[in-house]
Amino acid sequence: MQSFLLAVDRFSTWIGKACAWSVVVLTLLISWEVFSRYVLNQPHAWVLDAQIMLYGLLFMMAGAYTLSKNGHVRGDVLYGFLRPRTQAIVDLTLYIIFFLPGVVALTWAGWTYANESLAIREQTFNADPIPVYPFKFVIPVSGFVLLLQGIVEIIRCIQCIQTGAWPVREGDVEEVDVEKLKEMVHVKDEDMAALERDLALKENHK
Repeated sequence: MQSFLLAVDRFSTWIGKACAWSVVVLTLLISWEVFSRYVLNQPHAWVLDAQIMLYGLLFMMAGAYTLSKNGHVRGDVLYGFLRPRTQAIVDLTLYIIFFLPGVVALTWAGWTYANESLAIREQTFNADPIPVYPFKFVIPVSGFVLLLQGIVEIIRCIQCIQTGAWPVREGDVEEVDVEKLKEMVHVKDEDMAALERDLALKENHK
């Protein structure tokens, strides 16, 4: 199982790094257009649309990569103080309630949206039109890759709930050092354990 999880991590990482090259293409395209517009006095109507598409490619395809590195934004100040098993319970709940329905809807609707665009060979509306439909297929592809990575994260949550420790992953991003943060605010593991017990008792009384 662990080999499968790491394989999906590597797949998401590879896609993210490949699509990151769109930044280079975007930079060169903008630089060339600025030179052409202001020096040669030859602007191109299609460049703005191409810029938006390249940025969309970068933004959409970065989702699975960021998730594989555990790099999405969360409230680390509170979340980081929780025990791994509690973190996993919180994550698993949010994945089931919010992540899965949203990403499945994105993938399904994106596939329909892209096929409708392909059927009419959709182009941009300007003097020099360029095809739009190839870029619209980025939506379902990014949704599928993000869904695959999300399933891997759900499996990790289940494993953490069972074992009490997060499974290893490749290339974790650097996050807040929770131990140093605890020292700064004078919080001990015993304090967090007591807080969790108090919360559990309150839930039982309701």
